[in-house]
Amino acid sequence: MDFFKKIRDYTQKVNEIEYSISNNKKEFIEVYERNLALEKEIVQRTQELDQANKAFLTLKHVWELMNSSEPLSTVLQKLVNSLHGEMGYINSTILQVCNDEKGKYYKVKAFSESPILVKIKQYLAEKNIDIHEYHLKYDSNMLITRAIEEKTIIQSSDYLNVINNLLYDFNEDYINQINKLGVSKNVICIPLCPANIPFGVMMVFSSREAADDKELNFLTLFANQVEMAITIANLFENLKKEAVTDSLTELYNRRYFNQAIQKEAERAQRLHQPFSLISLDLDYLKKINDTYGHFFGDLAIRTIADILKKNARSIDIPARLGGEEFSVLLPGVDSSGAMIAAERIRAAIEAQELDTIGHVTASIGVATFPEHSIKLDELLDMADQAMYKSKINGRNRVTLAKTVDDETEWHEVAFGAFMDILTKQKIPIPNKIAKEITSKLKSIDTGETKSTLFSVADTLAQTYNSHYKRGITKAKVSMAIELARKMELAKEDIDKLKIAVMLYDVGKLMIPDEILNKKEPLTEEEKQKIKEHPLIAARKILQPITNIADIIPIIEAHHENWDGTGYPNQLSGSSIPISSQIILLVDSYFAITQARPYRVAHSKDEAIEIIKLGAGKKWNEKLVEQFVDLVNESKRQNR
Repeated sequence: MDFFKKIRDYTQKVNEIEYSISNNKKEFIEVYERNLALEKEIVQRTQELDQANKAFLTLKHVWELMNSSEPLSTVLQKLVNSLHGEMGYINSTILQVCNDEKGKYYKVKAFSESPILVKIKQYLAEKNIDIHEYHLKYDSNMLITRAIEEKTIIQSSDYLNVINNLLYDFNEDYINQINKLGVSKNVICIPLCPANIPFGVMMVFSSREAADDKELNFLTLFANQVEMAITIANLFENLKKEAVTDSLTELYNRRYFNQAIQKEAERAQRLHQPFSLISLDLDYLKKINDTYGHFFGDLAIRTIADILKKNARSIDIPARLGGEEFSVLLPGVDSSGAMIAAERIRAAIEAQELDTIGHVTASIGVATFPEHSIKLDELLDMADQAMYKSKINGRNRVTLAKTVDDETEWHEVAFGAFMDILTKQKIPIPNKIAKEITSKLKSIDTGETKSTLFSVADTLAQTYNSHYKRGITKAKVSMAIELARKMELAKEDIDKLKIAVMLYDVGKLMIPDEILNKKEPLTEEEKQKIKEHPLIAARKILQPITNIADIIPIIEAHHENWDGTGYPNQLSGSSIPISSQIILLVDSYFAITQARPYRVAHSKDEAIEIIKLGAGKKWNEKLVEQFVDLVNESKRQNR
């Protein structure tokens, strides 16, 4: 009994052990299987984390690029390189939709390197075509076009068909070579529509069979960032463009033109090459505005701008300097070439018929470095002077700047000086008056130049002397000419005197009105300001005008007395230019016979007596004698 009992107990224990082992084995298998599944999940999660980290780094790179000020093409190139390198795609390419007279086409905007791309570039290089300028086929049935038009991501395993459709004009041999290079299993086309405006498509060639939802979500996010980069880059480009272009014509503005011509002058001097300037002014803009309205004035301005663009080479700089004034910088062009270019522009403007207005014309001047000057300021002035001469001589013509040895009519020099003073705002007169005078000068008809110049000089004088009567400038010039002839001045000196008489008092425009019109005696400080006006006129207003350099000493000395008591330099006797002496005498005569805030006007006879008393002191005695004879002759002729 005990034996059988022991056997039963032993068997029971064996069963218990077997049961326990069986249960443990099952648990072990379950643990093992759980460990395998956990390891697999860890690998998967690690891969996902790695992919997410790469995606994060890629998007971080995109964000950094978006905050740079680099050109759009550079930003997009870095973006596709980032996508290609960090995400392991075979190739990434961005195509832009473009349009010309032949219709739509695709253009490569950015690409990452790949064997297929190398082969495409090799084929295009043999035809001397840059890949960025190559026109890829655009067709509404193409996969990438559908992606853009439907604004949705489309992927396909038939990537070769996508490539072959784009390269429609490649020869068969190259297409076969390109097809043999294909290692991609899938192409993903992601539309790019910044601000909901179709820009193009981003193509991603992948070694994976198909992109899952996570990958497509990432590519969508990446494309959104690319779109934002395009928007930011375009905004930056637009801001840069607005800073250097004229809003009405989209030509370069004055600031950009000044910078460009400075660089060109430095380049031309370094390389010993010429460059030319075309200065152009639309004729009768005020008349167009007054007759048809400012809309048509703007139309005429835009028309000239369009003609300048069409006739410009890629290296030329056409600019609108303001109002109806334009300039064109012609790098590497001498005066003969510039004259041909200017005449072509002039003829194109005249030939263009505008709605309502009909035909318009332009006055054009040409100056060339170094033929006319090696100084930039002088060259600009000479181009303007040549343009003004075209205007004076009847408009709708081209004039080449004069060299130093060429003779220029005195009224042309005076005209240019007035235009320079007014347009460059060298004197503090109301902007409205400056525009009116400038408009009057630009509206001169042939034969009216001198009378208009006298009128302009009268208007300027009236801005600082309310008692100044119209017609006095002409009378002063006539008297000065007669006196100069009596003193036997040469024609050249008389011409200089005519200009000086019209400009000598512009310095008074810089003196405060309360001093000029003061009825009480002037203080010493106020008298000093009065005495400074010849220097102000000569050195601050007129000195920058290059072609009146020989007029400036006359104006600077026009208040010097014969006995040395004058100003500003206390010159005396024959050291005072004779033309300055004539101006002082003529100016004094007209001043004495005009009313002032502090005294009444003297009669002409009284004025003569006052001048006689000053002979040998304020004025040259011989000059006074000639002046008195001149006045007496005038009296006899008027009897």
